[in-house]
Amino acid sequence: MTPPRETSAGTTESGALGILVDKDVMVPMRDGVNLACTIFRPDTTGPVPGLLLRTPYRKPEAGYERYVRAGYAVVTQDSRGRYASEGDFVPFTVEDTGDAEDGYDSVEWLAEQPWCNGRVGTFGASYNAWMQWQLAKLKPPHLEAMCAYTIPRELTAVDWPGGFRPGRRIKWWLTTIAPDLRRRAGWDPPHTPEQARAMWDEGIEGEGHWIGALPWIEVCRHFPPGLASYARDWLEHPNRQAWKMDEIHAQVEVPNLDFSGWYDHCNDTVHHLRLMQENGGSEQARTGTRLVIGPWNHPGLGQRKCGDIDFGPQAQVDLPDLIIRWFDHWLRDQATGTEMEPAVRYFAMGEQRWHAASTWPPEQATDTDWHLGSHGDAARSTGSGRLHRDGPQAAGADAFDYDPLNPVPTLWGKAWFTGPADRRKLDHRDDILVYRSAPLAAALDIAGTPRAILHVSTTAADTDVFVRLVDESPEDEAGAGPALEICYGMVRLRHRHGLDQDDLVPPGQTVDVAVELGPTACHFAVGHRIRVEVTSSDFPNHDRNHNTGGNDLAEVTLVPATTRIHHGQQQPSRVILPVIQR
Repeated sequence: MTPPRETSAGTTESGALGILVDKDVMVPMRDGVNLACTIFRPDTTGPVPGLLLRTPYRKPEAGYERYVRAGYAVVTQDSRGRYASEGDFVPFTVEDTGDAEDGYDSVEWLAEQPWCNGRVGTFGASYNAWMQWQLAKLKPPHLEAMCAYTIPRELTAVDWPGGFRPGRRIKWWLTTIAPDLRRRAGWDPPHTPEQARAMWDEGIEGEGHWIGALPWIEVCRHFPPGLASYARDWLEHPNRQAWKMDEIHAQVEVPNLDFSGWYDHCNDTVHHLRLMQENGGSEQARTGTRLVIGPWNHPGLGQRKCGDIDFGPQAQVDLPDLIIRWFDHWLRDQATGTEMEPAVRYFAMGEQRWHAASTWPPEQATDTDWHLGSHGDAARSTGSGRLHRDGPQAAGADAFDYDPLNPVPTLWGKAWFTGPADRRKLDHRDDILVYRSAPLAAALDIAGTPRAILHVSTTAADTDVFVRLVDESPEDEAGAGPALEICYGMVRLRHRHGLDQDDLVPPGQTVDVAVELGPTACHFAVGHRIRVEVTSSDFPNHDRNHNTGGNDLAEVTLVPATTRIHHGQQQPSRVILPVIQR
């Protein structure tokens, strides 16, 4: 697979002192389609290593002075069918998008430029990270390292297995993907994400806000060509596993540096480390890959504050510095200490400290059961719902009514990204079961992936089960402290045995449900309580289960349901925490 060598040069400008900027450089791919690049490079005579960032989000035209001053040529590129590049855009919702081949050709083109010494790395987050994994599997000869961060292993983990996350997905479609496609199709504005945000705020003309639309699949009629059919296809096949990254790791021969956060909706990315350690295509890939996880969300990686919560100065991380050090080691052969660092660095909330591990989840974590129990009134935050460390208590059950017309609201800000929230704000509701431990006499540390085993019955043919782990602060002179959400997970009951199975719940039957919560690390301090919440909705972070057993994304009927969580010796509903001994 030898890519073309010729280059259609754009305009060279002087950027910041000592930096040259080449704009609108068109790079031909193997099929003749030209992709547009901006090149930032040192104003020096000798060649330097190259860094490539491919993106569908409009190639950055500034912001890489630190990288260039560190001795790198940085190339940002509009991917196929986006902004200044030619061709047709194919989103990552289908298996063969052509991005692997475009990425390969771009890496090899970069390596052959006179200002590049032939050593190339790739970097970027989210969709840009997915593009890196795709090209890396083709093994470009000049690719030596990646910094592909915060991207799940599979498409179904971007939204949720078998479900849909309308708050993020519709806004992403409408304000990020659609505007440039509207321009290319000759549609009226908005033609930029900035312009499209007004459309998001205004809603659908005559129909209200986008989040109130039903059925979801009909939203696609508002999207331009190049998006409408793909979006509809995504909603028609929410269980499609198009990425198959578990098969990619064995083909990747270069090490990767990954970042993510406990509140990052893409934090399934943490699993790449273990899979690279076990299956990576070279010794360097297996031993050199690294992961850093902090108390961050998707757009706030490296920041000390997430939402309204300040995790302190220790949570602040200079990501560009870490990325430059990473490439200094792999592309410049410098002794930066990268090779001596642990495979994992993770931040423990509550303790506000960083810890090291050899893999994720940490091998020293011990599963510890906390059993649910009550006198049947856990639907009240002041009820008797308890977590017991000493095993199941007397048999019982707690019931709550879930009405899709009045779902549990998502606690998030105007940016519509997940983040930490004080769950006490929802204590007035009676459709959330609350189970709390006694105040802790000794601190408890966890690190890994908590999970829950619940015994569930419901009046619906299908419904959702959400489980949240919460660090509940004690009351002080100022009143109750926050009940800080740590992590959560959900299962759509029809998919409790897997995405490829559609098992509706038999009327009156109790079923076992395993719920995997997201990755986390938390120090529950003395006097705090461990709190677990169980409910059936989190809207609009997740679509509402209509409780009919039908297609929730294609129908408009919504019916209420009563769901029970059973507990006791015969039905030991429990949460399992990965406890770390400090």
